[in-house]
Amino acid sequence: MNPRACAQPPTETTKTTKTTKTTKTTEATESWLRRRLGRAVVLSYAAALLLPGPGLWLSRSHSLPLGSLPLGAAGALSWSTAPVLLSLVLFSAGLQVSLHALGTLLRRPLALLAGLVLHLAIPLLAIPAVALLLRRTPDSDGGSGLVTAMILIVAMPVAAGATVWTGKGDGDQPTMVGLVLASTLLSPLTVPLVIGALVPLLSGDYADTLSRAEHTIRGAFTLVGVVLPCAAGILCRLVLPAPWLSRVLRVVVPVALAGSLLLTYVNASGALNSFLARPRPLLLAAALVVASLVCLLSFAVGRVAARLLRLDAPVASSLTLACGMNNSSAGAVLITTTLPDKPHLLLPVLAYGLLQKTAANRVVRRRPRRSADLVAPPCAP
Repeated sequence: MNPRACAQPPTETTKTTKTTKTTKTTEATESWLRRRLGRAVVLSYAAALLLPGPGLWLSRSHSLPLGSLPLGAAGALSWSTAPVLLSLVLFSAGLQVSLHALGTLLRRPLALLAGLVLHLAIPLLAIPAVALLLRRTPDSDGGSGLVTAMILIVAMPVAAGATVWTGKGDGDQPTMVGLVLASTLLSPLTVPLVIGALVPLLSGDYADTLSRAEHTIRGAFTLVGVVLPCAAGILCRLVLPAPWLSRVLRVVVPVALAGSLLLTYVNASGALNSFLARPRPLLLAAALVVASLVCLLSFAVGRVAARLLRLDAPVASSLTLACGMNNSSAGAVLITTTLPDKPHLLLPVLAYGLLQKTAANRVVRRRPRRSADLVAPPCAP
């Protein structure tokens, strides 16, 4: 008998089995990385300290030749790695939003409205206090550099990575993702509003730079770099059939998770290389103190507000996390685009990123994970 005649074509069951195995492998890899996300972030910082060269190269702008344009002009597309990675993370976050769960949240909007109000109010309370303290220091610019860095952090939307910490504890995922999504979509309005209100606290070049960059912050950054990627992810979730959506999620989510770690490495490379080239121990100490003060104050305000509103424990946990966790990666990207000649301002951003993850871990208290309506987006440091 001819062996070829006995060979059976792959059946649908065989294809399904292979697909199932691939899905389980991808989910297991993603789960493994999520559980070790804190260690992975530390490794990203260590890599930036020991091998900053690739990160510095990635942080620069690059040109991609496009060939000849009409009238004989040569064209080139300018791009930077950090904004691309940030867009990938936000696209993944939007792709994983459950609109059904958000609809449930809109019918009980107290926590959502409280979170948005506090997200605007906390910068207006914390930053003036920090500026007042720094003016008493011998710094030549009255601490305007550190204040500028903190403004560009606390003005950012709620970090998508806050949903990861909600999933690790007993937080309410629809509330958290609603706050991430709402603060992101409103960022073209809220970010310039917060920055404009706090610019008078600055002096010298910092005030002038932020004032001149207001148009860029409102349009090119918040709209193109923050809102559009998130909205594109939501749109893809709406239009893609369920089988295609499942396949896209299996690819995008792990890639975005790795992209968030690469973004941490790129930002850390610029900050740490600048510090090593010109060590400024007092600046490092001041960055740690200021970042700690703002971070602790933000989490404390969120916890007090949750108690005053008498929210359920899961919703209270999510509100507290949303108040304390800002998208520090977006703040770092904004600093590199508006203040490219001051990479040392990334030091408080890196400090704040680590501190907010440490505080988030205490908020969730590592309680057993509840069944959630939403899949947690990858963490944005």
